[in-house]
Amino acid sequence: MISVLSGGTGTPKLLQGMVKLMNPEDITVIVNTLENDYFSGVYVAPDVDTVLYTLAGIINEDTWYGVKDDSFITHDRLKEIGCPETLRIGDRDRAMKIQKTLLMKEHSLSEAVDIQRKELGIKSPVIPMSNQQSQITITTDQGSMGFHQFLVENQGKPQVLDVSCQKVDPAPGLIESIEDSDMVVIGPSNPITSIGPIISAKGVKKALQKTYVVGVSPIVGDKPVSGPAAKFMQAKGHEVSVRGVASMYHDFMDRIIIDQVDANHQEEIEKLILDVMITETIMTNMEDKINLARCTLGENV
Repeated sequence: MISVLSGGTGTPKLLQGMVKLMNPEDITVIVNTLENDYFSGVYVAPDVDTVLYTLAGIINEDTWYGVKDDSFITHDRLKEIGCPETLRIGDRDRAMKIQKTLLMKEHSLSEAVDIQRKELGIKSPVIPMSNQQSQITITTDQGSMGFHQFLVENQGKPQVLDVSCQKVDPAPGLIESIEDSDMVVIGPSNPITSIGPIISAKGVKKALQKTYVVGVSPIVGDKPVSGPAAKFMQAKGHEVSVRGVASMYHDFMDRIIIDQVDANHQEEIEKLILDVMITETIMTNMEDKINLARCTLGENV
């Protein structure tokens, strides 16, 4: 069995390749919930929904958010009547979010997600990192902000001075999934606000230290593959490079996969993580996703 720690963009692409090589039932996906919040009266779990839609084959690959070929009648009408939304939520996507909101009146988040997973025909277990509401504060040169205020309302432009996240209790089954895995994969997602919150959940790092962990660097050269990871890493005092990623993960990671662009840093990284694999990590098509998944899974496929 494989457990995958996931955010909402890079890792879902890797998952598309993994399910082509393995029985999906043998892949458990543990997903970041730091960005979860209520918008327009519905509960939004961005990374969880992206993973669900990816595994169901309905993700909008142009944005890696929402459902492909969705309509936006409700979103546009809300704007017309003076209720503009922070997030652009499609109609089919909104229906899933409304269902999750209603389910959570009687169920925990993890239970609600499992109900939706089964309804979508997804064979891989999907575990939100916590049933507790996460809290993140992004301190900027324009004041303190929440995640969506920074990324959406301010388009990620303010200078980031600090990022602080409240630690949470892991969802039921999360620790057991890691401990029972033959391998844990840390996908190429933001190490500060996607992977970091999962690792900081109580007991997770200890569990990771007891199993075999492989990670794919989300940094190529001196830039993240996507998202605001660079600003967040700098704010926390980490170098924006594969060396910075390795220094964050070195006390529990057994093998790290880096891009060919960073091959000249192999010896430096090996001082932190002994096993370094070099390959093409940018995923632009399904062949790229399958090739990177094969490199990541190694003997498990």
